[in-house]
Amino acid sequence: MKTYGIIGYPLTHSFSQQYFTEKIAKEGIANAFFHNFPLTNIEEFPALLSDHLSLKGLAVTIPYKEKVLKYVSNLSAEVTEIGAANCIRINGDELMAFNTDIIGFERSFVRHLKPQHTKALILGTGGASKAVQYVLKKLGIEFLIVSRNAAENSIPYADITEAIIQDHNIIINCTPLGMLPAEGTCPDIPYHLLTADHYLYDLVYAPAKTLFLLKGEERGATIENGFEMLIIQAEENWRIWNED
Repeated sequence: MKTYGIIGYPLTHSFSQQYFTEKIAKEGIANAFFHNFPLTNIEEFPALLSDHLSLKGLAVTIPYKEKVLKYVSNLSAEVTEIGAANCIRINGDELMAFNTDIIGFERSFVRHLKPQHTKALILGTGGASKAVQYVLKKLGIEFLIVSRNAAENSIPYADITEAIIQDHNIIINCTPLGMLPAEGTCPDIPYHLLTADHYLYDLVYAPAKTLFLLKGEERGATIENGFEMLIIQAEENWRIWNED
């Protein structure tokens, strides 16, 4: 038997369990199962491994993309650089961490890039934000990080000026704001300053149009949600889990 799963908390609206359960059935994969493993604390992770010896792979979501690494000794080059993982391959006692958010984000993000899209605001500082930062560096796109609290390498939301919005016409939401069931929330940015030259990308995929995206659409901005990114990283996870 091969077992796969996802760790995070909460997992009330987990995409992964439905997606992989349907994939296993559709492709006729025998003796394979996918489960949600909601961990209220990352310290529960070792017990999860010992209780499920048939585990071959885990997806990792909020809030454990960074915290899980203390239990993983083998890291891909990308995970070593950014300090966050969303995929763990398990082979007995050997755990290897990967970041397929990087692949999913880049492939879905570049489809709407235009020549004027040269600078970005990244909203949020968590594991997903680190994957986005990695991709933007690779693409040569300058970025400014926005967080709830001022830090050495970021600014608080209150410091976003008209000049900053004009100068950064890519805005990427890496926070869970707007995700179901809190679809009435959105990052606190001056949406009235957005233009048709802006490109708003939301890593949230449910609802399909978050309040963040709707406010951008009202101003004529290009918008994209995180659904395609999710599909791409899920398929990449599956490939990694089942590598020989």
